[in-house]
Amino acid sequence: MSNATAMPVLFLSHGSPTLAFDDVPARDFLVRLGARLPRPTAILCISAHWEAALPSVTGSDAPSTIHDFYGFPQALYDLRYDAPGDPDLAARVVKLIEAGGQNALISSDRGLDHGVWSPLILTYPQSGIPVVQLSLMHHKTPAEHVALGRLLAPLRDDGVLIVGSGGAVHNLRALDWNNRTGITPWVGEFDQWLGDKIAAGDIAALSDYRVQAPNATVAHPSEDHILPLFVALGAAAGKAEMVAGSLLHRSFTYGSLSMSSFGWGV
Repeated sequence: MSNATAMPVLFLSHGSPTLAFDDVPARDFLVRLGARLPRPTAILCISAHWEAALPSVTGSDAPSTIHDFYGFPQALYDLRYDAPGDPDLAARVVKLIEAGGQNALISSDRGLDHGVWSPLILTYPQSGIPVVQLSLMHHKTPAEHVALGRLLAPLRDDGVLIVGSGGAVHNLRALDWNNRTGITPWVGEFDQWLGDKIAAGDIAALSDYRVQAPNATVAHPSEDHILPLFVALGAAAGKAEMVAGSLLHRSFTYGSLSMSSFGWGV
């Protein structure tokens, strides 16, 4: 496990692409979050919106802003998050992953999707902090994503902030656009279980959430938005079998999205 001076690890729920404009508690939390953290040398973000056959990292020194959504107001498509990239960090991420026995790739022409820039544009606006994105792995389990995260733990000792960006509960089929800050009971039950297990540091139970958690399949009809949590867990734990995290924020939007966010070492 990383030493006491290591950078924190975060899991942030990014919710709707409109988060940058929405008047909701989660937006206020993200705006204030940067002041609670030591300034990172760089940010490595694992987003729910990029899956690849092999772990892949953005290698551009000036990554573009990807607007990977449809049907939203033009103002959202006009947003740009002009954080610099960090090709040296990208190369180091690949080296760490390959040292763990897993092949990895650099994607030189990929930009940053909204899972990255939607929270970071609020937490670190115009900061100049380099940002590198790491993909999820296609068809891999939560435990395999924890193992991937463990390989990244040494980056924390060099000032790199590792951020998993997804959703504590993410069911787009059950969205209620007229219920901006609402919650349905099954959302709260899953969210409470998740927070309790993170506070207990129970990586084994979390990795088996599909079986152990209440309402798991309705909370996450697909796993993409919870998988970044497991990379964050692994990065926070390093070689340890358990790692306790803390709830940084809890709120809900549109009935079926939990905006709960968690931190380790915060």
